[in-house]
Amino acid sequence: MAVTFKTETIKEFETIAARYPVRRAALLPALWLAQKEFGWISTDAMVAVADLVGCSPMQVMEVAEFYTMYQKQKPGKYHLQVCQTISCLLSGSEEIKKVIEKKLNLKPGETTPDGKFSYQPVECLAGCHKAPCMQVNDDYHENLTAESMEKLIEELRKK
Repeated sequence: MAVTFKTETIKEFETIAARYPVRRAALLPALWLAQKEFGWISTDAMVAVADLVGCSPMQVMEVAEFYTMYQKQKPGKYHLQVCQTISCLLSGSEEIKKVIEKKLNLKPGETTPDGKFSYQPVECLAGCHKAPCMQVNDDYHENLTAESMEKLIEELRKK
C-alpha cells in the first residue's frame, strides 16, 4: 500500500531541504519526518522518502538500516530502547534488560501481543553520565535500577 506525505510534512521538508546544498543531503531529516508521520519506516515509506529527496529507494533503505533510531518494524505504543554500550553495561543495563524481558515476556526486537510494548537494545544514547539509560519513545530515563524499571513498566501499563 503506497503512502504519501501530508502537505504540511512536505512543506516542513522543503524548509529543511533549503538548508542543504544538495537535496539528497536532507535524507536523515526526511526519514525523521516519515517516522513521525507514519509511525515507522516501512518499505512504502522508504519509497515516499526516496521520491521526496531524489534518490533511489535502495539508498534510503541503506541509510535507514544503518541507524537504530529508525524503526523498520511497527513499534509498540511504548518502544523501550535500552542502551547497551560500555558505560551503561558497567552501570547495570543488563539488569534493566532482564526486567523488561521477564516482566513483558519479550526478546529483543519483539512486540507484546497487545501492541503496547516493543523492546530493542540500542547503541549509545549519549547518557553515559547518568547510566544506565533508556529511551521510551522520545523520552529519556536515566540512572535506572531494576526497581525503577519495574515501576516504569507498571506506570506505562496503566496508561
